[in-house]
Amino acid sequence: MSVKRLRGTFKQLLAYRSAVVGLCILCFIVGLSIYAVIAIPYEEAIRAWRLGEDVSINNPRNASPSWINFFLQKKLPETIIMDTLKKESGAKKAIVPSETISAIRIEFPFEFNYDDFPSELNLFFTANYSEKAPYITIDWIKPNGATIRLKEMVVKKTDRYYISIDNELAQKLRLDLSEKVGQEIPYEIPPQLSLFAVEDGSILKPETAQVLKGKYKMVIEGILFEKQSDMDSRLVVYGKVFGLAGTDHLRRDLMIGLLWGAPIAVSFGILASVLISFSQMIIAAVSAWYGKWADMLLQKATEFFMILPFLPILMMIAIFYKLSIWVLLVVVIALSIFGSGVKTYRAMFLQVKELPYIEAAQAYGAGNLRIIFRYMIPKVLPTIIPSLVLSVSSFVFLEAALAILGLGDPVVPTWGKIINDAYTKGALHQGYYYWVLEPSFLLVLTSLGFALLGFALDKIFNPKLSEI
Repeated sequence: MSVKRLRGTFKQLLAYRSAVVGLCILCFIVGLSIYAVIAIPYEEAIRAWRLGEDVSINNPRNASPSWINFFLQKKLPETIIMDTLKKESGAKKAIVPSETISAIRIEFPFEFNYDDFPSELNLFFTANYSEKAPYITIDWIKPNGATIRLKEMVVKKTDRYYISIDNELAQKLRLDLSEKVGQEIPYEIPPQLSLFAVEDGSILKPETAQVLKGKYKMVIEGILFEKQSDMDSRLVVYGKVFGLAGTDHLRRDLMIGLLWGAPIAVSFGILASVLISFSQMIIAAVSAWYGKWADMLLQKATEFFMILPFLPILMMIAIFYKLSIWVLLVVVIALSIFGSGVKTYRAMFLQVKELPYIEAAQAYGAGNLRIIFRYMIPKVLPTIIPSLVLSVSSFVFLEAALAILGLGDPVVPTWGKIINDAYTKGALHQGYYYWVLEPSFLLVLTSLGFALLGFALDKIFNPKLSEI
């Protein structure tokens, strides 16, 4: 197609509202893809997705998107991270040195003014010593001045204290609260609820428990038994909302999967559609031009592949070999080259073959390949562009469907993989609707963009369908 004709086609596209909407959607998806590739390098995205909790330990588990707070009367907590290695976090650290034994004091003061309790509460330590490990005590100070001893412990070089799953602490806090309210609490209370709760009768029922708002402080005091010993700590008060997309069961930021799902879905859909369409068109042109035994062999091969069950074979291959996303693309192309499109294109080429300019090309001595690629294919090419664009959606959904069934690439973050994880972990049953709706919305949006553009192109290249 000439540049002039391309401009004319683009002007005609802009006359269709559906085409304009489709182009806007596709520009958004392409922009999302470009941003993902630039902002999150591929290796970093794969590492964050594969290692999950090891990389995203500071993220809350199964947290809703942060923007949900704009629609709720009850303000859900966000994650608070305080680290002695980062002065801007607000953590305070002081060491009183001596010849043999040094004292260390770490403070984590923070404001908590949310309407719901944290989801978890954890401490992380890194200690530097040769033989004798530091010994510490951990105290919790509430806004009302109440001080609670959480734990006494010896700190290893890399250590963690999961406050939220400390059963001994949970039992101790439950007994203390029962004494204060004058009645036994009839349910198990996680430590993060006890440490942030108002100490009155509302605590007797989990649905009525109130958050004590105000300034909290965690104080860590310890002894360093060696002159060169040191210790740093990080407190993470996990919230119930996180980022623009929320998190999954492995604390992974779903935004990584949503962003990288865009270039993968678009690349897979476009490559599959273009390569299959052009391959079928070349096969059809060769079949129509050469005829005889070449036509018979190619048509028999096409008929054979047409009766094969495409999806079951693809699923069987994916189950046995656990294909990567790009090997899966090659398999899809290989199974689709001799598809029904060959029959359709062959019918077109049989008509083109009889046109006068083809006879003229033969008369001045043009070779077979020149006639096929210079005269026959360019004649038919504009008519297949609409179907090519429309078929991108089906391949985008195909990749997502295989991933949802657990047959996609186990490493690469894709929209289908996110939905598969949500399904296997019962996201809908637990109320994590965002986990399913976000990738589903992007899938539908991408397919809608290609569909609207394809229908508009069909009207342009097929005047019988024109509405203008």
